[in-house]
Amino acid sequence: MAPVTSAFFCVVIPGLLLGDLDWRQPTCFARRILASSCLILSTGCAAPRHLVARLAWIGNAETMNEALQELIALASRHARGRRTKTAIPRVTIGRSEVPTPPLPELCQPTTLFVLQGTKTVLIGDRTLAYGAGSYFVYAVETPATSQLLEASVAQPYLAIAFSLDTELIAGLLIDHKPAIDCDSFVTNQLDDLLLDAWRRMLRLLDKPAEIPVLAPMLEREIAFRLLQGPQGEKLRQLARADGRLSQIRRATAWIRAHYNEPIDVTQLAELSHMSNAAFHRHFKAATAMSPIQYQKQLRLLEARHLLIAQPGSAAHIAFTVGYESASQFSREYARQFGLPPARDAARLLARGEAATLEID
Repeated sequence: MAPVTSAFFCVVIPGLLLGDLDWRQPTCFARRILASSCLILSTGCAAPRHLVARLAWIGNAETMNEALQELIALASRHARGRRTKTAIPRVTIGRSEVPTPPLPELCQPTTLFVLQGTKTVLIGDRTLAYGAGSYFVYAVETPATSQLLEASVAQPYLAIAFSLDTELIAGLLIDHKPAIDCDSFVTNQLDDLLLDAWRRMLRLLDKPAEIPVLAPMLEREIAFRLLQGPQGEKLRQLARADGRLSQIRRATAWIRAHYNEPIDVTQLAELSHMSNAAFHRHFKAATAMSPIQYQKQLRLLEARHLLIAQPGSAAHIAFTVGYESASQFSREYARQFGLPPARDAARLLARGEAATLEID
C-alpha cells in the first residue's frame, strides 16, 4: 500500500461556503479556529487569505454581539421607567415596552446609541433609521419627529443618550483630528472599540463608588472614539469656535430664544459670520430645513406643550407662540400632528401619550 502523504479533517464552519476551502491544498498542523469547536486539521501550507479574513470577521462579529448583549443587560437592569438619568454625568437610558406613534420633539446636542429595537427619526426632509447597535450624533438643537417601531415586553426598546461636552471635544482636537467624514443624516454602526468603551462605562453603574474616578476617563475615551468614527467631522465643527456647526448653533440659539418673533435671515447670517447664501446652505446641511421652517417647527412644538400643560384657547396659544392668524395655526398644527389643537391635546391627555414624549 502506498504511504499516506496528506490528509485533512474539517468541521463545517457556520457562514462559510465549501468554495472557501481549496481541497487540493495540503495544510499544516491541527488548529482550532474560533472558540466554537471548529477545527481544520491538515498537513502542509497556510489557509487561503480570504478564508482567514472571513474567519476574523466572524470572530469580530461574535465579540461585538457579546458586548452588545452585555450592554443590553446592563441598561435593562438600571433603567427606571421611560427615561432614566443615571449616576454617570451626561448619560441617560431610554426604555419602552411598546411602539409609539410619531412623536415631535426637540433633539438636543447628543449622541444616541440604540441597543435594542428599531426607531425612525424624521428631521426636515431626511429620515434616520436606527437598528440595534447603531448611533447618530445630533450636533445642533433640531426639531424632529421620532417613532419607535419595534419594542415589546420581551425585547424592549433600549438606548443610551450621551450629552455632548463641547469643551472636552475641543480639548481632544488639539492632538487629534477626525479620521473619516460621512453624510450628516445617516446612522452608523457601533464598532467594537466603541462598544467596549460603553460596556466599561455602564459597568460603573454596578460600582457607583468608582464613577467619580473612572467615568471622566471613559467619557474622554468615548468622545475620542466618536471623533475617530464616521461622524467625527460634525463633532470637530461643533467644538471649534469657528466651525460651521458652532456658527449655525448661534443662529439656532437665537431662533429658540425668539421663536415667537419675526426673524430676519440677513441678521442671522451676520450673527453666524456668513454670507446669506452660505448661511442658507450650512443651515440646511445642519438641520435639514430652512430657518423659517425651523422656527415654525419650534412654534408648533411649544404650542403643543402649552396645550398639554395649560389647556385653554387655541387662538390664545396661537398668538402666544407668534402666529398672527389662528386659522393658519390650526391648519399647520393639524398638518404636523394629525389633529386640530384642542382634539390633539385631549387625545394625548386621555390616552396618557404625553408621557411618551420623554423617551429618547
